[in-house]
Amino acid sequence: MKLASLKEGRDGALVVVSRDLQFMVSARDIAPTLQAALDTWDVTKAQLQQRYEQLNQGNINNHQPFDQSLCASPLPRAFHWADGSAYVNHVELVRKARGAEIPESFWTDPLMYQGGSDTFLGPRDDIQMPQSEGFGIDFEAEIAIITDDVPMACSSQQAGEHIKLLMLVNDVSLRGLIPGELAKGFGFYQSKPSSAFSPVCVTPDELDNHWHNHKLHLPLCSWLNGKAFGKPNAGVDMTFDFSQLIAHAARTRPLCAGTIIGSGTVSNKQDDGPGKPIEKGGLGYSCIAELRMIETIQSGSPSTAFMSFGDRISIEMYDEQGDSIFGQIEQTITKLT
Repeated sequence: MKLASLKEGRDGALVVVSRDLQFMVSARDIAPTLQAALDTWDVTKAQLQQRYEQLNQGNINNHQPFDQSLCASPLPRAFHWADGSAYVNHVELVRKARGAEIPESFWTDPLMYQGGSDTFLGPRDDIQMPQSEGFGIDFEAEIAIITDDVPMACSSQQAGEHIKLLMLVNDVSLRGLIPGELAKGFGFYQSKPSSAFSPVCVTPDELDNHWHNHKLHLPLCSWLNGKAFGKPNAGVDMTFDFSQLIAHAARTRPLCAGTIIGSGTVSNKQDDGPGKPIEKGGLGYSCIAELRMIETIQSGSPSTAFMSFGDRISIEMYDEQGDSIFGQIEQTITKLT
């Protein structure tokens, strides 16, 4: 099934969305918010599924057109948001650009940080910044999952059972602030502002055979200022699947229902070199930083600028028929006033 949260209060109003993203119907009588539904998922899932089937069959009279611009992120705020870096190719390129090798442990032990989850942006909200110069504003196109309650020390074999919903992410990064923060030895904070998620989240069964081995095997498409920027396959070169990321996050703590775990920037290796942009026949990239790494590796310095005021990023994923699965993230960089 497909679910969304309309902008209402702090936690949104839960609606069921048709498979083709054309219609929606309120789920308030089942659960007022997505978090409330996740808190009692064993009960609410069947009720929401029934309403979803009725909506798709045209058996609900009080449905309304689904307008993605009215959506908050599926969870407008969450108790827990942890972002991994499951595509080690991306990490390898970052280090290669500065002449460093990655430690062997990066292939066996996932990287992960805990991000701010109190103020997620809506999928069509502007990304407001007090300045652009020196911030190095970048997008990161990713996949994310939402869990139910996960016990501490859950194994990766068990963790996959706790994946209840999937969605897309724009994990905004301020590249100009990251080096200084990491140099302090205490991790990201100012360099990781609010992320945005796709208008719709979906249950794994909606993805048919594209969801297997706890990976989503479809291209993740992004456009920068209306120009195709990337289309890497999210199921390819994913060193750590979502069950492994959940187990890593739960190693020393339980995870509450509504925990969001991100894949990190989707990145594919390319056979004829370290990577090519789409206009040269490649798969492109899921962030500007990766293109800049390729430019640095090939010519010694980057030529592509990070985002500035007025720049627009769009992120979407399509099924085999070319239909949008999650709806579209579309955001513009604007100056904070």
